[in-house]
Amino acid sequence: MASEMGSAARVEALGPQTTSRPLRAWQQAALIQYEEQSPKDFLVTATPGAGKTTFALTLAARLLARREVARVVVVCPTDHLRLQWADAADRMGIVLDPGLTNAVGPVRAGTQGYVTTYAQVAGKPMLHAARATTVKSLVILDEVHHAGDGLSWGEAVEEAFGRAGRRLCLTGTPFRTKADERMPFVRYE
Repeated sequence: MASEMGSAARVEALGPQTTSRPLRAWQQAALIQYEEQSPKDFLVTATPGAGKTTFALTLAARLLARREVARVVVVCPTDHLRLQWADAADRMGIVLDPGLTNAVGPVRAGTQGYVTTYAQVAGKPMLHAARATTVKSLVILDEVHHAGDGLSWGEAVEEAFGRAGRRLCLTGTPFRTKADERMPFVRYE
C-alpha cells in the first residue's frame, strides 16, 4: 500500500530521478506532498543553496513526462539568472529558451518553454498570459518575493499567470515588510 511505503520508495514510485545527485530529504518530502495534493499553487520556502532549482526542475520534468503540462515558464529577477535556469534545465533534459523577448510572439519551436524576468512580464503581461495559457503550463516564480517589490510587478504577474495551469513559487523570503506588498499566488493566514 502507498501509505505504508517509506519516503524514498514513494519518491521512486513517482518516476525516475532526473538529477545525478540524490534528492535531499526536504525535496523528497515536498515532491511527495505535491504528488499527493496535485495543487494549482505550491510554495517552496528554503534558504539559498538548499536546492529550490533542483526541486523545481525535477517536478517540471515529471509533469512534462506525464504530460500534465506541456510548457514550463520560469520567471526570475535578473537576466543573469535566466541563463543559470536554462543551463540547469538543460542538464535535466528540459530545453528552455533564455533569450525569448517581448518582441517575439510565440514560444520558439523545439523548446519546452522559456525563462523571463519579472520586469519583462511587467512590460507585457498579456503576452505572457497568452504564452502560459495556449498550452497547459507550469509557471515557476523564482524568488517570488520580488513580485512584491512594488505593486506593478505583482499585479503584472497576477495578470500574466492567473490562468496558468500550475504555479510553483520559490523563495527564501516568504514575507514582505509592507502589508500591501503581498506575493502573488501565496495565501496569507
